[in-house]
Amino acid sequence: MVAHVSTVAFEGITVTAIDVQAQIVGGLPRFIIVGLPDKAVGESQERVRGAIHALGLSLPAKRIIINLAPADIVKEGSHFDLPIALALLVAIGVLPQDELERYAALGELSLDGALLPVGGVLPAALHASGEDKGLICPQSSGSEAAWSGIQDILAPSSLLALINHFKGTQVLTRPECEIDIEPPRAANMREIRGQQTARRALEVAAAGGHNLLMMGPPGAGKSLLASCLPGILPPLDAGEILEASTVASIAGKLENGRLSKHRPFRDPHHSSSMAAMVGGGKRALPGEISLAHHGVLFLDELPEFPRVVLESLRQPLETGKITVARAAAHVTYPARFQLIAAMNPCRCGYLDDAARACGKAPRCAVEYQSKISGPLFDRFDMAIDVPDVPTLDMLGSEAGEASEHIAARIAAARNAQKSRFAALGMDCRLNAELNGEALHQLIVPDARGKKLLEEATEKLRLSMRGYTRVLRVARTIADLEGSDHVAQPHIGEALSYRQMQFGRTLEEA
Repeated sequence: MVAHVSTVAFEGITVTAIDVQAQIVGGLPRFIIVGLPDKAVGESQERVRGAIHALGLSLPAKRIIINLAPADIVKEGSHFDLPIALALLVAIGVLPQDELERYAALGELSLDGALLPVGGVLPAALHASGEDKGLICPQSSGSEAAWSGIQDILAPSSLLALINHFKGTQVLTRPECEIDIEPPRAANMREIRGQQTARRALEVAAAGGHNLLMMGPPGAGKSLLASCLPGILPPLDAGEILEASTVASIAGKLENGRLSKHRPFRDPHHSSSMAAMVGGGKRALPGEISLAHHGVLFLDELPEFPRVVLESLRQPLETGKITVARAAAHVTYPARFQLIAAMNPCRCGYLDDAARACGKAPRCAVEYQSKISGPLFDRFDMAIDVPDVPTLDMLGSEAGEASEHIAARIAAARNAQKSRFAALGMDCRLNAELNGEALHQLIVPDARGKKLLEEATEKLRLSMRGYTRVLRVARTIADLEGSDHVAQPHIGEALSYRQMQFGRTLEEA
């Protein structure tokens, strides 16, 4: 007899059905797992033995063969423990085969039979729903699975509880959907004194999902401005929650199976490697840019990141996805994120202050800023200077507008964008995503605005990418004002956010 239990394998966010087959035959006692298992799957035999022994059962002293089909797909992860154990329990007659045929199963086993959480439960549940099957998963991941809409979900705390359910001595109820309702951890905009231009730029960037670069001396408030973003961005809608949570689930980042309506805010250190940023490693897991999907990726001290890491951002900034190609894996992750970056004008940071600038000024500014390539700089919709504000002036100024009021304006602007796109049947959510014919169809400046843009394009030598990004930002500025048309003032403000030049000297500053 060959016992069968369904489970899944992951290739990025793509889910593949796997048939776990168990057979017990005569011969020398041996436990074999075949079907391209990785080390974690190979070690599952010891965890499965321990868990079954904790039930007061023992495996027969025969040849035990576990086959993971199809055999040409690499099987990775500890979530194969539970389906292997269930297949063996069917093979020795403890569980009925016909009952388990209705489910897909995944979960890690401890030696005492407890079920431990694993990554990928949400995409596995969505896949099971498409296959018209139920799902068996650890209790701590049950809430995550419930978001898939499957009604038949079993989320036991242990292997014993699952057996008792099938034996009829215990009833496992369907887990409830849970969402993280804690407010996002964010600074409040009222904490920022002065910096009116930077505050306005941050609001415009948040309203349209635009990429923003801030350059200024140490202590000017660049990091504080960025830390306010989670408090002014609108929550994720239902579709965005599922997309962002699917990536987080694959990476094992969902705490207690709870989904979050807050937009991701990722701020990796500048020592991050290429694999950490774009994804990769032995299992080709998602990187920071995918974990920031539908949210914000904040890169502080931008020039301190390895250049190869920064250049790897250029393609996903345009396409909204990243393909990780390795010898053993070729996976694609979504990566539609908003890039917010901060940097000093030079290594010492005080290019604008002759009294504090280092002895290498102004040459150090050119060398430091040249670490950011022209193509990457061109992908920022907005680039602003954040000047130093004298401490006494800052202490004497009034507190700025609170995040709650700014968030309301941003939400209204984003709702206007969604309504506009939906009315035209366009697959866009934000102005920052507009491109091609759709951009020129929706953004038509008035005569004075068009003339100003043409003159600025010639004077500033804007690339076609820069030209379209000015139009996008101008459309967002108009949305913040509740205007249906893009006028000259909107174009003028949008152009002001693209006039920061790299390579400034001390005399020019």
